[in-house]
Amino acid sequence: MIKLFVGLGNPGTEYEATRHNAGFWWVDALARELKLSLVADRSYHGLLARGNVNGQTVWLLEPQTYMNLSGKSVAALARFFKIAPQDILVVHDELDVPPGQAKLKFGGGHGGHNGLRDIHAQLGTGDYWRLRLGIGHPGDKNEVADWVLKKPAPADREAIEGCVARTLKAAPELLAGDMAKATLVVHTHKPPRPKPPRPEGV
Repeated sequence: MIKLFVGLGNPGTEYEATRHNAGFWWVDALARELKLSLVADRSYHGLLARGNVNGQTVWLLEPQTYMNLSGKSVAALARFFKIAPQDILVVHDELDVPPGQAKLKFGGGHGGHNGLRDIHAQLGTGDYWRLRLGIGHPGDKNEVADWVLKKPAPADREAIEGCVARTLKAAPELLAGDMAKATLVVHTHKPPRPKPPRPEGV
C-alpha cells in the first residue's frame, strides 16, 4: 500500500498557481478528501499530515525546499518512519503528457524533472511510484524552464483540475495497495466530446 503521498511544487504565493505546483494541488485535494490538515514541520522540511486509514498510518507531504531539493524532505521522512521506496507515491507535473491526462507508473528515470532527480539521489533508488499529471509542453525545450513556472491558460488549468479530481478516485486502491486497479482508474480517461461545428452564417 502507499504509505507516503508526496506532492511536488515550490513554496510561496508567487508559485501557487503555476504548472510546477500540480503535485501540491493533488495532495491538497487528497488532504480534503481524508479530512486531514497539512501543517509545517521543520524536521521534514515540508507541510505534513498524518492520518489513519483502515488501521494503517498514512502520510501526506509537500516539501517546502523548492523543487530541486525535494528529496531532502522525502528522504528525511521515509528514513525516520522506515517507509520503503515502493510504498511512496510522488505526484508531479509532467511535460510529456497533455493537460487533463495522467499516468501512474513505478520506477524508471527522472526524465529531467528536478524534483524527481533529487528524490532519486536522496533515496538512492528510482523504485517508487509516480503519478504524472500532464501539463503539456511548450514545444521548445528552451522554453521549458519558463513554462513550468507560469500559470496555465484557463482551459489548461480546468483540464488539470479535472484530472486531479478524476485521479483522486484511485485513492482507495492506492491506500489498499491494489496498484493494478489504481492504474486502471488513472488511465481510464474519456476525452471531452468535441463541440459540433457552428452552422455557417450564425
